[in-house]
Amino acid sequence: MGRITNPSLLTTSVTRGVCRWLVDLGYTTLTEFKLANRRRADIVGLNAAGTIIMVEVKSTGADYRSDTKWLEYIPYCDIFSFAVPESFPTKIIPEDQGVLIADTHYAEVLRQARAHRLHAARRRALTLRFCLEAGQRLSRLTDPRF
Repeated sequence: MGRITNPSLLTTSVTRGVCRWLVDLGYTTLTEFKLANRRRADIVGLNAAGTIIMVEVKSTGADYRSDTKWLEYIPYCDIFSFAVPESFPTKIIPEDQGVLIADTHYAEVLRQARAHRLHAARRRALTLRFCLEAGQRLSRLTDPRF
């Protein structure tokens, strides 16, 4: 099978690999997660310790260069990283940001993300939002009325 070149398919592939990786690390994941600042994070993971990780998926250098809203995600997580395909020019990502290389099957850390602790009130609000969103998505799977 050849290398994926379609940006949309690359994004889907990278997202799947990152979610698999996070699950193996003990996180539960949601994609396209709405934040209080009206932004939508590509991937959010929550683990049993309450740690919140957000991952911004970028399929191409042009995709990265055209989007600076990722800066608005950092105040809503303990850990923030970019996830990119192997073909991505990782040197364009700031050196103080985490980088994951991912494909459909898995992800690996190219550059470790810096951790910073969320304020307790924001953590509680995000955790509650995460749980409610997960429940609503599950309800929609079992009953289309939701």
